[in-house]
Formats: sequence, C-alpha cells, structure tokens
Amino acid sequence: MALELPLAGLMKIFGKADVVRVLAKPLAQNDNSKQQVYLGGSFDVLNELPFGEVSADDSVKDPTFKTTLDFYWLTPDGVFQRAPGAQLILYPRYPEVRLSGFLKGCSAAPSEHMKPVPKEERGEKNAWDGRVLFLGVTRDDKVLAFLSLPESAASKDFERLRADRELKVTGRLYILPPPGPVGQTPQELQAELLAALIDIARLGPTPSIRLGKDGKPKPYAATNGGGYTLEALLGIQPNGRSEPDYLGWEIKAISSDRVTLMTPEPNGGFYGEKGVQAFLRKYGRVRGNDIYFTGTHRVGIASTSGHTLQLAGFDAKKQKIQDVNGGIQLMLGGDVTASWSYTALLEHWGRKHAQAAYVKYRKQAGPEPLYCFAGPAMLGIGTDFTMFLSALASGLVVYDPAPKITDASGPKPTTKARSQFRVRVNSLPGLYHAFETVNLLP
Repeated sequence: MALELPLAGLMKIFGKADVVRVLAKPLAQNDNSKQQVYLGGSFDVLNELPFGEVSADDSVKDPTFKTTLDFYWLTPDGVFQRAPGAQLILYPRYPEVRLSGFLKGCSAAPSEHMKPVPKEERGEKNAWDGRVLFLGVTRDDKVLAFLSLPESAASKDFERLRADRELKVTGRLYILPPPGPVGQTPQELQAELLAALIDIARLGPTPSIRLGKDGKPKPYAATNGGGYTLEALLGIQPNGRSEPDYLGWEIKAISSDRVTLMTPEPNGGFYGEKGVQAFLRKYGRVRGNDIYFTGTHRVGIASTSGHTLQLAGFDAKKQKIQDVNGGIQLMLGGDVTASWSYTALLEHWGRKHAQAAYVKYRKQAGPEPLYCFAGPAMLGIGTDFTMFLSALASGLVVYDPAPKITDASGPKPTTKARSQFRVRVNSLPGLYHAFETVNLLP
C-alpha cells in the first residue's frame, strides 16, 4: 500500500532524517523494476548521488560499471527500511545511468507500483505517468526514497513547484529546495562560498599556516603553503579523502598557469603491483643520491622519460568508454609500467569534481611566507568523467609525475609518491558543463 503524503509532509520527514539534498525523478512507464529507473544520458548524475566503490561487469552483452547505494524506503511508520540490493548501473556504450535493485530485500518498497506495464496498456513512450520518485540525500550519504503516485498530493505539489520555479536539472533528476534549515540550495551554498573567499581576499598578505589535528592553525614554513593556508582560512583540515572540501566544493589554490586536478596513485602495471619505490629504482633517473621520475606525458606522444601515455578502451572520437576493464596506461615498449583503472578514476572524479573552485593567489617575498588570495575565483560546475578522458585524449590534460627517493643508496631512503594529472588554466572550462570567473576584489 502506497503512502499518501503532501510534499511539505515529506520534507518534514526528510528534515528530521538530516537530509541535505532532495532530488525528484518524474517516472515514465518504462521506469520500472524490470527496465530499471532511467536517471540520465551521461555520468553527470553521479555528481548528485553518493555512491560506493565502482566495479566493472563484462559478463553481460553490454558491459557496465556498477556501484552500490545505501538506499532506504519510507515505511508507513515514518521510518526508513534499507533496500540492500540498490545500485547504480552505468552503461558506457550509450552512455546512461540507471537505478536498479531498489526493491530487493525491502518489504517497505512500493513493489506493486514499480511493476512493468503490459504492452497493450502502455501510453506514450518516456512521457511522465504521474509518479514521482523523491530521493533525499542525508549528511552521512544515505539515500532515502519515497514514491508518489499519479494524482497524489506530492505529485501535484511537485508539478506546481516545477511550473513555479526554475529548478536545476542534472540528467533527469530535478534538484528541489532542501528541507527547512538543515540544508541550503546550490545557489545559496555558492553565494556563501564566494562570500568566504571575498573575506579572505580582503585580508591581504597572510602568514603561511596549516590546520593541525586539533583544528588550530599552526605556522607552516614549506614552499607549498598556499593551498594549506587557503584551506586553513576556510577551516578545512588537510585530508586524503576523495570528498569535496567546503560546502560541497573542491577547493584548489593556484599560483601558476598549470593546475593539478588530482593525484591518484596507479593501481595497476608494475607501479601498482610493486609500489612507487620499486618503480623509481627501475625506471627513474639518478641525480646524485636521489632518484626522480618526471616528464610531461601526453596521450600518444613519447615523453622525455621514454614512456608513452595511452587510453586503453576509450574511443576519443565517440567520447565513450568501450572497455569497462580499461584504463589510463603508462607504457614503455610493450610493458605497462603504471596504470589507473577507469573504475577507480570514475569514482574519484565523480566524488571530487562535481563542483570545484580554483582560487588564484600570489606569494609575497619576505622573511616568512605570506600569501595573498586576491583571486579571481574560477568556478567549475557539473562534470562527467568522459569529459576528463576526452581532455586527456586531446592532450589538454597531462600526466606530470614527481615521485622521488631521497638518499636512495643510504641506510634510510625516503620515498615520496606524486602522481599528478594537470591542466592549463585556460583549458579548465572544457572539463565542466558550466564555468564562471568571479573577481574577489574590486
């Protein structure tokens, strides 16, 4: 039996459950338990939904990527019951993303209303049939679901809301105003981010600092203090998590024409199997008592390191992944010396780069490091993993590593890993669906 709720009542329940983002998918008849729920014709819906580890499935006719969701249905008692089989299926051939397994193992799931419609009873293909799937994303990355039926209060409320307001749409997901004081709209979060960056810009020259584990700022003397200082001024503790830094935004301080997009370590090839030190000792260059591996590596062009970067299983002309088991490969002759699987990179890119703020700064000379974050700030909004791969294929994004072993022949060598994918500032807009440059100071 389906629950009857107005949208305001659902929002009240979502608010009590600590929901910070609300999504709505108007359903068509072909959105059902057999054909799955179509979420969009690209991978950019991953920007809106928290997902787990990505895996490749090549056992089917159309190989796919799959990733789990921590998914729950609202029960008549006003609590949420988990659907353990829920997952996202990513079809790179088309491309598209679908929600699957959302009824399995959950007695509260609206199974009766998600059945396939007999062929003789079907209406217009892909037309909204009056059902709406509401998804509330909580602060701890749960996805809470409620299905409203045709002519129900919540469906009518959604229809009025869509007519009255210009709602942001990602794929086929409408982003609704969040419940009560718990969350803020994307526009409000962006305004709050810019207000914070303007306040920092007005500070002028700022001593180099870094937040400690206790959350307190501490002087930081190393030359790479720009990024740490900006993070500290925003209250961000240094971390290696693949999550956005501040108000749902990835924050990057930049001082040169080239920007580091991400630094994932290889998970395949010789490097992935043996580790960074073994890789450096086999392929690195010796300088004194240190060993380095450097060079600008572009797809299809031999680098000064002798290695060539290639995209295995990606069709650059069609901008589609053809082999779900493929990845970025660093080659020397016929050997894969390092590689990054698409499954690992897709997860990293989807989590970290949905919204990114690139803030220009300059370092002021003096007895102690001082940084000025005068901007401008460049905001990239909405992305798709294939946009990153296309930029890599065209040479706009490069692999620019800088790992090293210090005192390599000594009794206690020190190894530092640094696998960087970088891009020039003027090529950043090509990585996002929307890109905006904002001056922080008059």
